Amino acid sequence: MSENSRTPLLDTVRIPEDMAHFTPEQLKQLADELRQETIDAVSITGGHLGAGLGVVELTVALHHVFDTPRDRLIWDVGHQCYPHKILTDRRDRIRTLRQGGGLSGFTRRAESEYDPFGAAHSSTSISAGLGMAVARDLADDDNNVVAVIGDGSMSAGMAYEAMNNAGSMDSRLLVVLNDNDMSIAPAVGAMSAYLSRLISSKSYRSLRRVAKDMANRFPKSFEAAARRAEEYARGFVTGGTLFEEMGFYYIGPIDGHNIDHLLPVLKNVRDSQQDAPVLVHVVTQKGKGFESDKGEDEKYHAVSKFDVVTGAQLKAKSNAPSYTRVFADSLVREAEEDKKIVAVTAAMPSGTGLDIFGKAFPDRCFDVAIAEQHGVTFAAGLASEGYKPFVAIYSTFLQRGYDQVVHDVAIQELPVRFAIDRAGLVGADGATHHGSFDVAYLGCLPGFVLMAAADEAELVNMVATAAAIDDRPSAFRYPRGEGIGVDMPKRGQVLEIGKGRILQEGTSVALLSYGGRLQECLLAAEDLASHGLSTTVVDARFAKPLDTELIRRLAREHEVLVTAEEGAIGGFATQVMTDLATSGLLDGGLKLRPMTLPDIFIDHENPGVQYEQAGLTASGIVATVLSALGREEEFRGVHA
Repeated sequence: MSENSRTPLLDTVRIPEDMAHFTPEQLKQLADELRQETIDAVSITGGHLGAGLGVVELTVALHHVFDTPRDRLIWDVGHQCYPHKILTDRRDRIRTLRQGGGLSGFTRRAESEYDPFGAAHSSTSISAGLGMAVARDLADDDNNVVAVIGDGSMSAGMAYEAMNNAGSMDSRLLVVLNDNDMSIAPAVGAMSAYLSRLISSKSYRSLRRVAKDMANRFPKSFEAAARRAEEYARGFVTGGTLFEEMGFYYIGPIDGHNIDHLLPVLKNVRDSQQDAPVLVHVVTQKGKGFESDKGEDEKYHAVSKFDVVTGAQLKAKSNAPSYTRVFADSLVREAEEDKKIVAVTAAMPSGTGLDIFGKAFPDRCFDVAIAEQHGVTFAAGLASEGYKPFVAIYSTFLQRGYDQVVHDVAIQELPVRFAIDRAGLVGADGATHHGSFDVAYLGCLPGFVLMAAADEAELVNMVATAAAIDDRPSAFRYPRGEGIGVDMPKRGQVLEIGKGRILQEGTSVALLSYGGRLQECLLAAEDLASHGLSTTVVDARFAKPLDTELIRRLAREHEVLVTAEEGAIGGFATQVMTDLATSGLLDGGLKLRPMTLPDIFIDHENPGVQYEQAGLTASGIVATVLSALGREEEFRGVHA
């Protein structure tokens, strides 16, 4: 430890056991140092900042009170886990966050024994925690299980399904509700802290049980009056009654930034050993210690590298607009011409660009919170009444509403339009956020129209096309990040359904791209020309319905046909191969090579590196073609 260290106490903590005997004053100092270390680390790596800063004191208190990793500590979503990682033997790697070969930006079982459950999608912690608690009971063990869930995550139905199940069981489980949407008012001051400490104590619970037994012996009117009196004492400034009705013992709210308030309550809950679920409601301020000083709260939810002093994010400027912005602007233009167009998002207005739509049409934009299932069926209801809903949900999150896509949209042939952002590999968020599977899971549904934008101009056209499709469901996918810089139409043109476009004609090799790999196919065609191979390049545009006429012509007129897509096996290539197989065009000498994402979960890295790992680059395409022709040595010679 350096004499000039700005974090002298934190320097003594490698694992939580090192802080087990710290005094409250030392824990406060530790929290201050931990906050500064988190800010400094994220300024270098980028990542989720506000959420972690909001739980610094809570993280310190939980690791001080509970015996992790024997006691299981589960962080919902996991974007608030950076302070947790610093305290659990990962400080020396914290500046590798979200970098290739470095720490994940979320909790991850393979990374540490202190991460008992991996996360990145929200609202799973209570379900997982209950499963762990029941497993503990079956094994006749006595460790604690703690699930920390934010108020945003509590908007998802899965959280309530888990609470309903937990409330009906006799398994000891602690749920910490991290409420950072509520201001720290007098309600979470000294009086509330005192009541929370009292309510969580053994003596109060024993007295409460005695009082309840006594009340049962008196007339119903007395019992009801006693219950109302207790609810008034416990729930005067709280929402505790809802959780009580679900079978949880409710404590709070308490100030999540006050170590003196957190410690006694958590210790009381730890020592209670009662066989029932408990919910402790803590109120925190997202971004405390940094974001709150800089303003613009949502801006500091997820950040790129930034200047610690000014808060300015160091983003490289691009001349091309982001695909998300192109989608938003295009949808606004379509909505200006059609009052039936409405937009739906699931707690991601800025991430999907619908904040722009919402400013233009506040009465026609709906944020349904973290509730993708509800959002899809809500849109189906709108469509059934003649409106034109655009549901903007990331590919990875749309998976959560799949049953509703099948039953409530596809079977009823309702014209819901799915705008699927973050298609393909997304970089630092890693496997949990890649848009790998939507082509496969939507392509098997009868009646769906599936499109993929090869560039930003095509995205403008696909927004217009989706708006015009009014007799069946449709979806269009587009990648994360900036476009390629092509000229864009002021307003999109409606594409002919199921028709691709030829960008260049050749005679020996055909490259058939679906989505964002088109530019790599064009580069590959240039390289193949140097090998004497005349190459056709086609943008399929549609995975369903397929341009069967064009694809069959490619198969008949070329020796090699390569399909390229930013998706898993079972997607576009499967549609193509099934058509060619059933039409007999695979019975001759055609060399067909599908290029999809590999059958693995790809870790966090720079997207360019990820696509190299997947083989979906120009050089990978060239290697695939030469291999199909038995000319691998040529590729090795050039790239030696």
